[in-house]
Parts: sequence; structure tokens; C-alpha cells
Amino acid sequence: MAALTAAAFASVNPQLHQVKRVYILAMGSGMDQFLANQLTTEGIFEVVTDPKAADAIVTDNVGESFQKKLDDLYPPPPKPKVEVEATKPAADSGASLDVGDRAPEAKASNKGPLSDVDFAGGTRSNSFGRGKGNFFVVDRSSRIVLWSVYERPKNSTPRELTKTAGRVVRHLKDDLADKKPAE
Repeated sequence: MAALTAAAFASVNPQLHQVKRVYILAMGSGMDQFLANQLTTEGIFEVVTDPKAADAIVTDNVGESFQKKLDDLYPPPPKPKVEVEATKPAADSGASLDVGDRAPEAKASNKGPLSDVDFAGGTRSNSFGRGKGNFFVVDRSSRIVLWSVYERPKNSTPRELTKTAGRVVRHLKDDLADKKPAE
């Protein structure tokens, strides 16, 4: 029983303690603004408006769309160009091209059959909707989720969003202090 209790209140990822500055991605109902206010008020993290100055990202969803957003904010370094000498088969030799000689776009894809289908004007995503009460702190460099909590607001009024942001920040503050969550 003691082992279960200890596991339930395990300490947070030690990398979370290294986070000093966060960039908050836009969230449904303006929740990002309420979180920024609460984080700043409590002094847990410095909230920055320049994503390049952040140690971590605060978001309400993870998945393919989040990865694309990170790639937009933090583009990977350009790959070095490698000169490849192109060889063309002789037109009159009657030789056929091997499957491996096809253009990259002609090669078979490892994507599923519906991965490129446009659903109702939007792209298909692994995240079933935005928000829904999940909040994540993701390390900018490693893209590892350092912390998460579920706190769904009852409605989208400013008063309720302020309360929800306050609860999220209290959870974060308690976890950073390695306190047991208040029940």
C-alpha cells in the first residue's frame, strides 16, 4: 500500500526545475492569456513573448499539429547539401527503371490510407479537438513533456477561466515544491 501511495505522489521530472522562461501557445477561449496572468502573478515562470527566449512551451495539446507548430517556431538546422551526380539510362538501351530509381514522390509512402485526406476543410490530426482541460509544459529542445495536468473549465466565462488557470498554476507550484496535491 505504501508503494502505491509513493508512486501516486512521485516527484516531477527534474528537468522541470530547470525551466525559467516559458512561451505559451494560443489556446481555446483565450486560456493562454489567463495562464500567462496566473503564472506571472505567482512568479513560477517568466512568461516571454519571443518563443526563442523560452526554455519550455506551455500548450493545451500535443500531437502532430503541435509538432508542426514547434517546427515553425524552431526550424531544424538546414541539412548540408550533398552533390549527387545524376545518371540517366540510355534512351535507346531498352533498360527499364527499377522501383528504387523512381522520383521520391513516386515511391510508396508509409502513411496510412487516410493520412492525406482533407476532412471538412481541415487536415486530419491525432488530437481530437483543442484544449479539453489538458495542459502541458514541453521542453523546447528535447520536446519531452515535462509536466501535465488535467483541469477542465466548467464554462468559458472569464471568471471560470481565471479559476481554472489558478488551479493549473497551483498544481504546477505544488509539483515544483514536491508537495502532495490538495484534495
